[in-house]
Amino acid sequence: MTDTSTQTGTATPFAPLHDPSTRGFASDNYAGIHPEVLAALVAANGGHQVAYGEDVYTARLTEVLGEVFGTGVGVFPVFNGTGANVLALQACTPRWSSVLTTSSAHIHVDEAAAPERVGGFKVNVIDTPDGKLTPELIRAYPARVEDEHFAQVGVVSITNSTEVGTVYTPAEIRAIADLVHDLGWVLHLDGSRLSNAAAALGVGLRELTTDAGVDILSLGGTKCGAMLAEAVVVLSPERVHGTTFLRKQSMQLASKMRFVSAQLLALFEGDLWRRNAEHANAMARRLADGVAGIEGLELPHEVEANAVFPILPRESSERLMESFRFYFWDEASGQVRWMCAWDTTEGDVDRFVEAVRAELG
Repeated sequence: MTDTSTQTGTATPFAPLHDPSTRGFASDNYAGIHPEVLAALVAANGGHQVAYGEDVYTARLTEVLGEVFGTGVGVFPVFNGTGANVLALQACTPRWSSVLTTSSAHIHVDEAAAPERVGGFKVNVIDTPDGKLTPELIRAYPARVEDEHFAQVGVVSITNSTEVGTVYTPAEIRAIADLVHDLGWVLHLDGSRLSNAAAALGVGLRELTTDAGVDILSLGGTKCGAMLAEAVVVLSPERVHGTTFLRKQSMQLASKMRFVSAQLLALFEGDLWRRNAEHANAMARRLADGVAGIEGLELPHEVEANAVFPILPRESSERLMESFRFYFWDEASGQVRWMCAWDTTEGDVDRFVEAVRAELG
């Protein structure tokens, strides 16, 4: 029998099936893996590490995120953002309770009812003009406390930066957290773009989470330069239960977890998360500045993070989509979403701006 213990194999060269120079503006998920994250994956490869999170990379990640968010936090790496949200909300939602969020929230609009079908809890929503909850909106919500016919609210979920590109400040989150805790509820934060919010405000991740009263966090990595890496971070262990078991039940327990943890380490052990987010935000501002004042195009909201939400004629958007991929956000008004990523370049933005100018004349 051949001894393969020392065989390393020969790498097979592969040519990309696409033009790596092309860029879209539909989502920051379109971007590739940041070179530093890719290098971390390569460094983590080779040899054996204990499976299911008992590896040195996951142990180090727990230490690092403890330094970022505060000692004693629980760290649970997962594959994707929907999985992180479902797991986090399950861990703090009793069987009889529901989650309260905005009508534009990802958990309500874009997760194919996974929170309700997989998590087993109802999602109740509040309409907001800017994608943000406030204490006043929460107080005005008819929660029907102690009404046995109503799924009792147990968790409030906010997103930062929001699905419409706005950003919560630490003070705004603290005001929500104080009310939520006074009501005996739990505060969850969907942080798929938390890095962009922190970079936009020039604050740290802890200031927008632990210090602001957030109890449990879905921490995003994929949109900030990772391949597939998110984490549920338990900030208030006394309000969250069963995360270890629920992760397995939710099919989010990675056997080779070192490769998920290594990606998050590359982002959060240093300042790569901030560098990537600052760049994406800057490209979005450049894009907004470039199209500002073009006749036939309206920018109803100031750009706060890495998203631009302009309104322009539908037929113009459809023609632009033939060369630049992006989405309609509001079919009725013609509003679209343009997203910038860690790898968006000034040249990408400028070419797109010129295309918009040419289209609108």
